[in-house]
Amino acid sequence: MSERQFFQLPRLNFKIWILAAGRSISQIGTGFTLFYAPIFFVNQVGLSATTVGIALGSGSLSGIVGRFLGGSFSDSQWWGRRKTLLLSAAISAIADVVLALTYNFPTLVIGNLLMGLGIGLYWPATEAAVADLTTIEQRNEAFAITRLADSIGLGLGVVLGGASIAFSGNYRTLFIIDGISFLVFFAIVYVAISETYQFHKRQRDPSRGWLVALSDRRLIIYSIVNVIFTTYVSQIQSTMPLYFKNFVSGRGFSPTIISLIFSWHIVFSALCQLPVARFLNRFSRIEALIFSLLFWGVGFILVWLTGISTTYALVWAILALGVLAVATVAYTPSASALVVDLSPPSLRGIYLSINSQCWAIGYLIGPPLGGWALDRSLSFAHSFWLASAASISLGILILRYLDRILKSDR
Repeated sequence: MSERQFFQLPRLNFKIWILAAGRSISQIGTGFTLFYAPIFFVNQVGLSATTVGIALGSGSLSGIVGRFLGGSFSDSQWWGRRKTLLLSAAISAIADVVLALTYNFPTLVIGNLLMGLGIGLYWPATEAAVADLTTIEQRNEAFAITRLADSIGLGLGVVLGGASIAFSGNYRTLFIIDGISFLVFFAIVYVAISETYQFHKRQRDPSRGWLVALSDRRLIIYSIVNVIFTTYVSQIQSTMPLYFKNFVSGRGFSPTIISLIFSWHIVFSALCQLPVARFLNRFSRIEALIFSLLFWGVGFILVWLTGISTTYALVWAILALGVLAVATVAYTPSASALVVDLSPPSLRGIYLSINSQCWAIGYLIGPPLGGWALDRSLSFAHSFWLASAASISLGILILRYLDRILKSDR
């Protein structure tokens, strides 16, 4: 494959490009708040790191409900993928209004519960739509394109959010901008996206679909390791910004430096998305996920080095988030494509809902766990990243076991 082909955009259904554009816009708003919310609620509202971690994790509880409904709605001929996406955008916009008005722990929890519900509805529907519009051969790159759109939007949002904070110091405005971005996404889906799946008159009862999915041994084993992955992702978004602000040697990184570091992470993720997806096409889905785990381990060790170093901490942070960017872009499209490969076409929404439930569980575990670690001693906070690096061994063992099952089923 030539260098030009390596970076060339794939030929996909135009609806995927429209959906990707809408996702990019909504992610710009998310980027405004993603890395700054923990800092805001701890350092300005005055809540403890543990309390904020619990509040952020509470969104995963409603996210579990949202993902259950999102999978059922997406596979229902009376609802479908499109209406589920519209409902998700509306609820997420309302959540941002609540978060913009938050001054205490109960309101923070309510806002996160609403946001969790909106996000929970979103993921099964959007990934089912992508699967509907692609062939097996296109799927890895199609998921990579939509993740690329997410990364571009997040990158712009983080940069603009950091600039807004540096200029005005007003964190609350960021939530209003995020809410507006969800309304724009609602408008794009309403105007430009029709239903992507052709439902049949004798469509399977969704309740029976859940029984089929939950009895699929391959899916359940994969879900266990997927929770490990999503717990890792949650650490980048919730624990790591606060660690860099309060625990790096000296006085920690400034908000501007943190903005630049995470902007680098997102921009590098965007640059790597297609090349990494195409490189991993030569391997099985399981091998691609093992590749991702190895990069997670190296990345966490580099985060530990960032915290303990008295010199060059910024260099270690840049290297860490570069490695974690490769880990993330290797994981996300491969994981979604694997679940679609396992699922019957009529149950894609439900299978992808279970895949998405792993994100809810990971975000339920990750922020409180990270917040708890940061509320302990300095040495404990540093050691947390070494423990995270060591945990990849469990994920590799589970993936190798799943690989044996998949090969025996062929």
